[in-house]
Amino acid sequence: MNTFPKRKFGVVVVGVGRAGSVRMRDLRNPHPSSAFLNLIGFVSRRELGSIDGVQQISLEDALSSQEVEVAYICSESSSHEDYIRQFLNAGKHVLVEYPMTLSLAAAQELWELAEQKGKVLHEEHVELLMEEFAFLKKEVVGKDLLKGSLLFTAGPLEEERFGFPAFSGISRLTWLVSLFGELSLVSATLEERKEDQYMKMTVCLETEKKSPLSWIEEKGPGLKRNRYLSFHFKSGSLENVPNVGVNKNIFLKDQNIFVQKLLGQFSEKELAAEKKRILHCLGLAEEIQKYCCSRK
Repeated sequence: MNTFPKRKFGVVVVGVGRAGSVRMRDLRNPHPSSAFLNLIGFVSRRELGSIDGVQQISLEDALSSQEVEVAYICSESSSHEDYIRQFLNAGKHVLVEYPMTLSLAAAQELWELAEQKGKVLHEEHVELLMEEFAFLKKEVVGKDLLKGSLLFTAGPLEEERFGFPAFSGISRLTWLVSLFGELSLVSATLEERKEDQYMKMTVCLETEKKSPLSWIEEKGPGLKRNRYLSFHFKSGSLENVPNVGVNKNIFLKDQNIFVQKLLGQFSEKELAAEKKRILHCLGLAEEIQKYCCSRK
C-alpha cells in the first residue's frame, strides 16, 4: 500500500451507527488505505440527508451505481446476510462487521457467491487487532493449556437485532479459537429473565488436546462492559490482562487488511486459513444456539 493508487474504489457505507460512523471518519481522513478508497455516500433506514457533507443515497442507487464498487455493511447483525447477498449479486466487494451471518449455511453460501463473482468478502474482526490480544498471543505461545475461562459482561442487547448470544459475542469465541486452535462443544446453558433484560450463557468447550475452556456471556442492566479471563498452563497461570495500552485505530487497521485483499496482496493460504477460522467460529456459535434451545 506504499504505492500511489492507480485507481480508487468507490465505497458506500450501509448503516451509520457506532461502527458505520467510525468507518466514514476513517474513509474521509488521509490514511494510506483510504487513498485507495473514495466514499460515495451512505445508506440508512433513517432519513438523514447528509452527514458531514457525505450524501445519503438509496439502497437501490447504491446497488445499481457503476461508481460504487465496495459496500461496508455496518448495520445490525440480523440484516447482514441480506445486504451481503444483494451487494455481491450486484458485483460489489463487501466488508461486513462481525458476525457476517447468523447461520453457518448462510455464510458458506455467501462465500461461494463471492468466489463465483470474483469479489472480496471480508468479515471484520477488530478484536484480533487489539493490544490485549497481541499481549495474550505472545503469552500463550508454546504453552500447554490445562484449563481456562473467559467471562464477558455488558449491558442488555436485543437478540432480535444482534442474534443469539453466541453470535453477538462471537468476538470472544474468536479470541479463544485464535489462541488455542479449533474447539469442540461439550455443553451449554442459557439462563434468561426477559422481564429484567438479563441473560447468562455458559458454554463448556474443549481444545483438540481435551483441555477444558469455559466461555460465559452475562448481560443485563447495570453490568459494566468488562472481560475477565483465567488461563492455567503447565508452566504457570495468567489471570486477566494488564493494562497494555490504548487500542488505537483498530477499525482503520481492519480497513488496511481489506484494502490489501482488494489489491490481491493476501496469499491464497492466508485467505483460506482466515475463512476456515471464521466458518469454524460460526459453526460453533450455531451449535451452541441449538444446544441451548434444545434444553429450553
